[in-house]
Amino acid sequence: MKLQRLATTEADFWSRLDALLAWESVSDEQVMQTVRGILDDVRTRGDAAVIEYTNRFDRLAATSMADLTLAEDQLEAALAAIPAEQRQALEAAAARLEAYHRHQKLESWEYTEPDGTVLGQQVTPLDRAGLYVPGGKATYPSSVLMNAIPAKVAGVAEIVMVVPTPDGELNEMVLAAARIAGVTRVHTIGGAQAIAALAYGTETIPQVDKITGPGNIYVATAKALVFGQVGIDMIAGPSEILVICDGQTDPDWVAMDLFSQAEHDEDAQAILVSPDAAFLEAVAASIEKLLPEMERKAIIETSLGSRGALIEVRDLDEAVAVANHIAPEHLELSVADPRALAARIRHAGAIFMGRYTAEAIGDYCAGPNHVLPTSRTARFSSPLGVYDFQKRSSLILCSPEGASTLGRIASVLARGESLTAHARSAEYRIKRDEGRGTRGEE
Repeated sequence: MKLQRLATTEADFWSRLDALLAWESVSDEQVMQTVRGILDDVRTRGDAAVIEYTNRFDRLAATSMADLTLAEDQLEAALAAIPAEQRQALEAAAARLEAYHRHQKLESWEYTEPDGTVLGQQVTPLDRAGLYVPGGKATYPSSVLMNAIPAKVAGVAEIVMVVPTPDGELNEMVLAAARIAGVTRVHTIGGAQAIAALAYGTETIPQVDKITGPGNIYVATAKALVFGQVGIDMIAGPSEILVICDGQTDPDWVAMDLFSQAEHDEDAQAILVSPDAAFLEAVAASIEKLLPEMERKAIIETSLGSRGALIEVRDLDEAVAVANHIAPEHLELSVADPRALAARIRHAGAIFMGRYTAEAIGDYCAGPNHVLPTSRTARFSSPLGVYDFQKRSSLILCSPEGASTLGRIASVLARGESLTAHARSAEYRIKRDEGRGTRGEE
């Protein structure tokens, strides 16, 4: 197969790179209209609309929400039913995720000024979080763990999971992961109707404060439209990997690392950057050699052919500049001194350092979250974490002396903005000077 070849020595390199990176994730008007109609219908008719759309899209025959709700003992049964090896792997991954995410937990703090005024920040968890998990024959237990465990560590009291079951297909590994991760209730619904139910609430499904988790274009569009009514994690684009290699890693390893993201779907993006032209050729040869044995060969071939690239740079300094411009979801630094290079990376969702650190490890069990910013949004966004399920409230307690000092400052600023009530509210609390009233009393 033929991958795009780019080189920073070419005059049009940056424009060609931007064209390669371009991804339009906005839904077309037909999708937007369909989703708006579903959202409005669920908001108006609640459970009845959810049941109707679920029966239509997932080919079910539910007569009530009880048919679309899983009891806790069903999750427990799924956990008991999966092979011991799978259970052990899920439990090991969950333990690592929980240990890592506990380091992220924000705590309340405060300090007292000399005059007795107390300032601080009170941190509290969300009351309820909604987790969307793709369903049917797809198996994404890792998504369950990655979304539910940070919420659990944050202290979220209720985690509501929705997972579609087309043709009644239940995935026991997904349900087992929900049990391990501490999901509190599960409804077998999906699509825009599930997002609407979580965002607005129905007779059966409680309204949540935030919705996280991946989904198709209808789910992504619904999340975008309900944002503001509830919080959302992000609108994710296709999966991405950028590998920077100095030419000293086994080319088969690098080729397979590129495959690991390309196999997600035809729109995924896998890019290799190296100053070693001969190494780029060696990886291209490895791709040709290894591709025929891949189960998802057609998807990988389409992905690499349409959005993949091999980029030759002058040196690793230039590789860093390219990486910071791309702001990749996943960045592998397959070089001799990865920590030094990582210190110069400003924009990346997750950085995998060293020749032995495969990105796939981060997808499942390293510890950090695999819900990461895509489509260059790592320039301003961060991985999903405990902080996404916590809120911060400012604390202010004025002592009499502090109220007087701060009141004078506030008075001047408020009157400068012609907000007299603001000024007088602050002035009422200013201590009177000897023989003289406050400004509001003059």
